[in-house]
Amino acid sequence: MVILKSAEEIEKLRKSNYIVAEVLEGLRALIKPGITTRELDIYAEETVRKKGAVSAFKGYMGYPASLCTSVNAEVVHGIPSDRVLLKEGDIVSMDFGALYEGYYGDSAITVPVGKVSNVAVKLMKITDEALYKGINEAKAGNRLGDISAAVQNHVEGAGFSVVRDFVGHGIGRNLHEDPQIPNYGLRGRGIELKNGMVFAIEPMVNEGTFKVKVLKDGWTVVTSDGKLSAHFEHTVAITENGPMILSRLV
Repeated sequence: MVILKSAEEIEKLRKSNYIVAEVLEGLRALIKPGITTRELDIYAEETVRKKGAVSAFKGYMGYPASLCTSVNAEVVHGIPSDRVLLKEGDIVSMDFGALYEGYYGDSAITVPVGKVSNVAVKLMKITDEALYKGINEAKAGNRLGDISAAVQNHVEGAGFSVVRDFVGHGIGRNLHEDPQIPNYGLRGRGIELKNGMVFAIEPMVNEGTFKVKVLKDGWTVVTSDGKLSAHFEHTVAITENGPMILSRLV
C-alpha cells in the first residue's frame, strides 16, 4: 500500500533528509587518496548523532555500518573497512540514511577520488542526469513507469546499463515503503502518481552489463563483469507544485 504524506509529514521528511544531505556534503569534502572507507563511516556516524538523529542503516537487517561505501565495480551496499584505502582514480558511491523524529531520509552520491578516467566521469555524469530525468517525471497524474522509462532511456542512450536487481522505493516512517521504483520500464505503466507520495529515486548504472552478484559478505553487490558502477539518489515528494527534492542543501 502506498502511503500518502500530509504537508506536515513532508516537512518532517525534509528535516531528516536535510541531515542526510549535510552528512553527504561533509563526506564529499573528505574524499582523497589514502582515506579509508571506515574513516568515512566514523564521520557519518558521529555527524548524524551530533545533529540529534541516528543512522537509518546501522543494524538494519543486520547491516554492520552507518554508511554504505561502494568502490569502483561495487554497485551498492559496500561495507566500510579499515582495509579499503581509496586511491587516485577510484570512484566511490556513498549511500546514507538518517532517522530523525520518526521519519527517514535517504540519499546517495558518487564521488571521484582525485583524477579519474574519462569513462568514470561520463558514467557519473549520466547517472546523475538520469536521476533528474526521473525526478522530473514525479508529478501527479503521471505513471510510475514514466519515472522508470526516463531513467532507462537516458542511461541506455549513453551506452550504459541500468541495474535491475535493485530498485528505488517509497519512504516515510519506514525506510522502505511501497512502491518499488525500478530504473527500467515503460511509460504509461504502473500506478498513477498522486500528491503526497514520497519516493527515494536511485539510479544504479553500470559501465558494462546490468548483471550483478552479491559477495560472500552477504551485502556487497558488484558488477558481474568487474566494470564500474555509479549510484545517485534523492528523496522526492510529489506536490501540487511538482516534484520537491527533500535531500539537498539548497
